[in-house]
Amino acid sequence: MTILEQIKQHKLLEVATKKELYPTKLLEQTPYFSSSCVSMKKYISDTSRSGIIAEFKRKSPSKGDINKYANAQEVTLGYMQSGASALSVITDEHFFGAKKDDLQTARKFNYCPILRKDFIVDEYQIVEAKSMGADVVLLIAKMLSPKEITQFSLFAKSLGLEVFLEFHNKEEIKQNEHAVIDLAGINNRNLNSFEVDIENSIRLANLLPKEVLKIAESGIDSLQTMQKLKQNGFNGFLIGEYFMRHSNPAEKCKELIKQLHDGN
Repeated sequence: MTILEQIKQHKLLEVATKKELYPTKLLEQTPYFSSSCVSMKKYISDTSRSGIIAEFKRKSPSKGDINKYANAQEVTLGYMQSGASALSVITDEHFFGAKKDDLQTARKFNYCPILRKDFIVDEYQIVEAKSMGADVVLLIAKMLSPKEITQFSLFAKSLGLEVFLEFHNKEEIKQNEHAVIDLAGINNRNLNSFEVDIENSIRLANLLPKEVLKIAESGIDSLQTMQKLKQNGFNGFLIGEYFMRHSNPAEKCKELIKQLHDGN
């Protein structure tokens, strides 16, 4: 069983438990559920911004602990003050070491688009994302059928959320060419072997729908890589580990954004 299959099995059980503890009606009573979302599509499209979606994560199944004791308020606020266009906050506790209130904390201290980075397998998690204060939900093509992607995308949009659909190969893109999404991400990390290949984004870029924003994910750790991806049509970059493995993630983010501005 691959790690993604393990995560999916665990997530289905986790959602079943949460539905009993925190019914949908309860989630709909939270202050953020009735709030308007901030458009990540708009922020990434703004060429005066960096195009960087800076990610807050403490650990991963492939790397183990990355920044175990990182403070969500301090890091996310620092990211935005450094010039990031948007935030990505991982909310998976079991595999990625998230704390229950990481996304709510980021929302409380930042007015910007926030992506809820998790493994969505049920509409319940989309309601949950809105109740946390997220503006965008992540759907992963590798773990969902085209029918589920359509269903979840339309449901997310009915709540005012934007949809970020992540691909890993051309088959996934072809199967979902009519998906109603806002941002299309190409993950350069093979979720079976965990090897990273930046060329994966470049190979697949032209296959993505023309009307969606293109985001490159994983393995982005230099100005040269970002410039190469921009030349191949990418609008934005989701960067997490490169920042988070440093004692001051925001400072590392600021350094890369300065290089990006100086290089343009």
